Amino acid sequence: MAEGRRERADAARNRQAILRATEELLARYRPEQVSMERVAAAAGVGKGTVFHRFGSRLGLMVALMQERAYALNEAVTNGPPPLGPGAPPEERLMAFLDAIAELVGRNKGLLAALGHAATASRPEWKEQEAQAGQADDCAQGSPDDHPVYRFWHGHTSALIAERRPELDAELLAHILLCSLQSEPVLRLLERGESARLAASLRVMAAAMLAAPAPS
Repeated sequence: MAEGRRERADAARNRQAILRATEELLARYRPEQVSMERVAAAAGVGKGTVFHRFGSRLGLMVALMQERAYALNEAVTNGPPPLGPGAPPEERLMAFLDAIAELVGRNKGLLAALGHAATASRPEWKEQEAQAGQADDCAQGSPDDHPVYRFWHGHTSALIAERRPELDAELLAHILLCSLQSEPVLRLLERGESARLAASLRVMAAAMLAAPAPS
């Protein structure tokens, strides 16, 4: 029993060390420069431990984003308005976009890293993952291959549909959120301009909601 508890405690410490190292590396380097091997070295663990805990580079990025995004998801589901239930859909959408911009601003490069991990096809990454016996099934996937994006997209599209049911809410939500993974937006976040990002997202969302009904 005592040995099992020690093993679980060691695993928990390793997990936090790996996530902390990943976040620190993403604050200093571009997403494509943060490899599993580099994360392992920064965390003081073996590369096999990283693969064992998270399965793939995408799995690692998803786990880190989930930890950082959990509080936002909880606020959206159970928190006070306008972010939580109870406010008109347009107010909730604007509050949600503000919260996303703040989140990605505090965790520079993380959202871009998720998109990069989901779409990367660089041979060296595939070789590293194959050597560890963990091929990344999402390497040719899309941004909505990870649960954080799915939650954000589902919430955004639901609010758009509630306010303007005649619009293509699913596609419009993708257009809003996928812009967060673009190179210009990543550079803007690196300069600490998350407020500028939030203002621009608000403009885009307001224009969508005010657009004439499709004929």
